[in-house]
Amino acid sequence: MSITAERVQRPGVLPPKGASRDLAFAQLANSVGDGAFIVTSALFFTRVVGLSTAQVGLGLTIAWLVGFLTGVPLGNLADRRGARQVAVLLALTTAVSVGSFLFVRSFPLFLLAAIAYASSQTGLTAARQALLAGLVDPAERTRIRAFLQSTVNAGLAVGAALGGIALHFDTAPAYLTVFALDALSFLIAARLIHRVPAVAITAKAEGEPRLAVLHDRPYAVLALLNAIMLLFMPLLSLVAPLWIVTRTNAPDWVVASLLIVNTIGVTLFQVRTARSVKDLRTATRSIRYAGIAMLAACAVFAFSATNLSATAAAVVLVLAAALLTLGEMKLASGAWEISFGLAPQNKQGQYQGFFGTGPAIARMIGPALLTTVVLDWGPIGWIAVGALFLGTSCATGPAVRWAARTRTATTRSK
Repeated sequence: MSITAERVQRPGVLPPKGASRDLAFAQLANSVGDGAFIVTSALFFTRVVGLSTAQVGLGLTIAWLVGFLTGVPLGNLADRRGARQVAVLLALTTAVSVGSFLFVRSFPLFLLAAIAYASSQTGLTAARQALLAGLVDPAERTRIRAFLQSTVNAGLAVGAALGGIALHFDTAPAYLTVFALDALSFLIAARLIHRVPAVAITAKAEGEPRLAVLHDRPYAVLALLNAIMLLFMPLLSLVAPLWIVTRTNAPDWVVASLLIVNTIGVTLFQVRTARSVKDLRTATRSIRYAGIAMLAACAVFAFSATNLSATAAAVVLVLAAALLTLGEMKLASGAWEISFGLAPQNKQGQYQGFFGTGPAIARMIGPALLTTVVLDWGPIGWIAVGALFLGTSCATGPAVRWAARTRTATTRSK
């Protein structure tokens, strides 16, 4: 079943009524839980579960590594068993894994729960993308995906506010309540996903490899380039806050303002930004603009370390956050079009699972790499990171054309 969404001129947070709106509400429920998890998880695991910070770091690193490895197999399961059914199942397993954190009080059990959580989250992302690809016409996928991303950021803001309340009380009951709400949010998401129509299941062709995406070199290169661009994630959440408090004269509250600028910016402007992306050509142009914006943001971050007053430094840092947010929106718009457009329709699950490993890679290598380059090298480090973004964005165009040629050649050979 395919849904052709009627184009609307007025931007908003929610997509048109129907299956895409149900998916948006499911994303909203997920992101509320994720926002609360992000804000409170470190203190919850140390103060309630009773783990050391080293154990938390090691456990989450192992968990996301396993999540990275399971993304493609779970995406392939969505292709072979039905994207809706698998998405519902993984939303339920995410709820169970989050709920189990309420009861585990040892590192081995924490590690098992964290692995279940990371694997379920990674697989759920792939299954939802496959479900979206099956329900929405190709020309509308990027636009609808932009609506979903806008909804996600709104949910993250709500979840972060709930987490902030728990941090204010700083008691075990407060943290336990937030994690219980997190588990409930995934149960709600499972119910909402179950409401959307099922998509057709395509059997694997005879002689075809089980995980065909692992043999698709052009797509692998694009997934790697996307993972490099996604290093902006720890840049904003970890590196910039450390830079602000150690290298600038800006007041500490500016750290929170950067995240506010990012969240509100994506919520309000992601749909508008995605309007210009209609095909692979405009997608590569959008990513090239993302590289330019990210380079500019890094240059402004570097400038913030000069001898500026507290007020001037705050203004400069907010400008840097705005430029980085623009780069994020341009990158997302182009990446969605590329990841959907170059994936075979009957393998969207495994392809989206593979492309979706980018955030896990960025979370694993980004913090150590970027803190070393930026905090040790100073302004030169920022410029080096910005140059990496620009160079990667420029390399995306040739990689997309390579991938498009291989698909044309495959089509002609059949």
